[in-house]
Amino acid sequence: MKHHHYKTTIEWTGNKGSGTSNYRDYERSHTISVENKPIIEGSSDPAFRGDKTKYNPEEMLLSSLSSCHMLWYLHFCSETGIIVTDYIDNATGIMEETATGSGRFTEVILNPVVTITDETQIEKAEELHQKANEFCFIANSVNFPVKHVSKVVIRI
Repeated sequence: MKHHHYKTTIEWTGNKGSGTSNYRDYERSHTISVENKPIIEGSSDPAFRGDKTKYNPEEMLLSSLSSCHMLWYLHFCSETGIIVTDYIDNATGIMEETATGSGRFTEVILNPVVTITDETQIEKAEELHQKANEFCFIANSVNFPVKHVSKVVIRI
């Protein structure tokens, strides 16, 4: 078994002078950094007093699932001779918040629209989404269903 190790740094940047002295006295702003990569500005969701102009953890989780699926999908297409010329996914997720304020994702739906060059490969191109879902490291790490509603179109 192979192990891969990852390291990120999260730094809170939302201290407005009095720290967390009161729930309303601090910002949820933070930076996400990885050595030698651009910094990502983060916050909480606006529903939780966050900055709507910054990425929140829920969006990052959804993006991780979507990009992992896409990368595996492109890999399997290249292995089977399917030429993909465009790929876009408008992924959606549902997070359920409980009365105590905790919560969890209950579902993510990936909605990839894939453009390929050969009409005879549409069926195989559709099938590879299931294989990508089975191989995606992130989808295999969450405890809720990651579904996909895909569409394959032909480049004209």
